[in-house]
Amino acid sequence: MDTDTALSLRMTSLLLGDRSQPDVASVVEWFGAMQAQDLQSVLWSLGARLPGATQSEVVAATERNDVVRTWPMRGTVHLIPSADAHWMLELTGVRALAGAAKRREFLGLSEKDADRAADILGEALTGGGRLTRSECVAAINAGGVPVTGQLGYHLLWYASQRAVTAIAPNRGTEQTFVLLDEWATKRNTPSRDEALAILAHRYFRSHGPTTVKDFAGWTGLTMGDSRKAVAAAGLEKVGDDVWVDPEVLDAAPVTGWRALPGFDEYMLGYKDRSMMATPEQVAKIIPGGNGVFQSTLVRDGRVMATWKRTIGKKAVTVSVLPLADFDLNEAVPALEPFAAYLGLPLMVKKP
Repeated sequence: MDTDTALSLRMTSLLLGDRSQPDVASVVEWFGAMQAQDLQSVLWSLGARLPGATQSEVVAATERNDVVRTWPMRGTVHLIPSADAHWMLELTGVRALAGAAKRREFLGLSEKDADRAADILGEALTGGGRLTRSECVAAINAGGVPVTGQLGYHLLWYASQRAVTAIAPNRGTEQTFVLLDEWATKRNTPSRDEALAILAHRYFRSHGPTTVKDFAGWTGLTMGDSRKAVAAAGLEKVGDDVWVDPEVLDAAPVTGWRALPGFDEYMLGYKDRSMMATPEQVAKIIPGGNGVFQSTLVRDGRVMATWKRTIGKKAVTVSVLPLADFDLNEAVPALEPFAAYLGLPLMVKKP
């Protein structure tokens, strides 16, 4: 399979072509997990795949309990189906939890105090409670576990990693937490082998064609578990260890421009990003290699520029930094859906 064909199929899998889903819950279930460490980015990741949806509509959909943000894999926040949170934490989250002892040692925190803090949060949230980050820290302090420095983030992560809590939609600009068992009122319980197959199927249908190595990098699973998962997922091999959901193979070519947020599965869903961007472009998308991804303008599946937005009361102003040669006028229509999503007129600054 040539690169152009593979890239076009990948854009279809990523729901950036003609294939679509009807709502937020369906998009999240399609992917299985969507990078969500930056809230505004994941909201636009959803909006970009739900033509005509506004930001307020997307936010409202995240209040319906069928999706949730937590740390299911790689120690990184993702948006996942609520009903799958428990088994994902057991399957992939446990690998991050296994390394918590070293972090506790660095922070001067005992396992007993970490567990006590999780129990305190569980008690504080039981009965439909919902606390902001600062209120959670206050509750832990009041319960007898002193929280200083970086301990607050670690304890909130630890409680969620143990499937006690999860991140709920913001209250204003502040993150909130809920009891996972109360938020996820439906709970899927696949066996471990079934869970591996589900995760592989969802990853390759939403990211393929791609490799087992990319799947292992995305999930944090061992290569042994990753190969086992792929073998059970009903995929089709289309290259050297390259796999795809067979249903995507008849998709029409995907062309045109897309405006994507920085923390989108388009970039973060792969260890190998060479199909979408050159090494020089990747260095500018992740300046300084600091893990903060810039938003991208993409043409025919390839990165052409990064972009930044300034949201004002009367308009959203976008600055474009080209990473390849193109006529900016060609790219402007791709930014219009973002402005419509915000409900604001668009202004584009020329480089």
